[in-house]
Amino acid sequence: MRAQVTVIPATIPLHQQDVFNPINKRRVAAYARVSTETEEQETSFNAQVDYYTKYIAERPEWELVEVYTDEGITAVNTKRREGFKHMIADALDGKIDLIVTKSVSRFARNTVDSLNNIRELKAKGVECYFEKENIWTFDGKGELLITIMSSLAQEESRSISQNVTWGQRKRFADGKVSMPYKRFLGYEKGKDGVPKIVESEAKIVRQIYQLYLNGTTVRDICRILTDSGIPTPAKKAEWPVSTVMSILQNIKYKGDALLQKTFCEDFLTKKMVKNEGQVPQYYVEESHPAIISPELFDIVQAEIARNRGRGKARSNASCFSDRIICGSCGEVFGQKTWNASSKYLDF
Repeated sequence: MRAQVTVIPATIPLHQQDVFNPINKRRVAAYARVSTETEEQETSFNAQVDYYTKYIAERPEWELVEVYTDEGITAVNTKRREGFKHMIADALDGKIDLIVTKSVSRFARNTVDSLNNIRELKAKGVECYFEKENIWTFDGKGELLITIMSSLAQEESRSISQNVTWGQRKRFADGKVSMPYKRFLGYEKGKDGVPKIVESEAKIVRQIYQLYLNGTTVRDICRILTDSGIPTPAKKAEWPVSTVMSILQNIKYKGDALLQKTFCEDFLTKKMVKNEGQVPQYYVEESHPAIISPELFDIVQAEIARNRGRGKARSNASCFSDRIICGSCGEVFGQKTWNASSKYLDF
């Protein structure tokens, strides 16, 4: 016998289509992003916000929820894109029916992130529309097209990252030195791009070196600077030990520079790791004016190494602390107090 099959048609659409309903309008959000904070990109950013505000308002079947934005943020991952994360959260909470954005690359340059977010939104009945590519994610070919476009955007990011890395290494090879001037004591950027000494700050650097050579402990140097009301390089009131040690050991203060001490391990995560031989380093001598003479800097490094080799904390309890060395064993003489019951009293 031949089996009889009766087709029961679907009555509920898998995804809500963009059909005009004057009573129940579709709630629409837009997403705008630029990856840098340059003046040209700022104009582009403002233009995107203005364009999509008007674009949504002109459609009677749509109701504007919000234009979510990220300014000066890369799209290779979602870690720092607070506007994007806020938009996705609102969509998953049922506040948004449709997300409109300029292109796939504005949404994400990471293929995995892009697909994961789109699939998560799709499962909640939220559609995305990419205007430049004319892709609707509820369309049967939408995911395939997004996969292709996201992969192209990711490869473009890889290419940009490689070009930036090449440019940086070319600068290193040419001996061009840059500093985090806002958090670096003693220098400012000169007109020719070469670090220029800020004398008012350089005096503090020289004071730190001199105090250390005079036998002052690093903790006491921190206390002296804090009590004197001198702000740290980060403009904080209290000096930590790590900051003083960083100043005492930074070769830039003797006019040299070691470049590419860290490098970007993955262009997607932007994770910076310590360079332990994975990529070239560049040592540049006399790359900029010195605040500390090379001779004085080397003496301080030898003193730091000697104190670490002793295996105990440096002391400046008296003017003779750490200054008298035993000629036989090389140990430092320490201050002793004997009393009437001491076994050493008759010596």
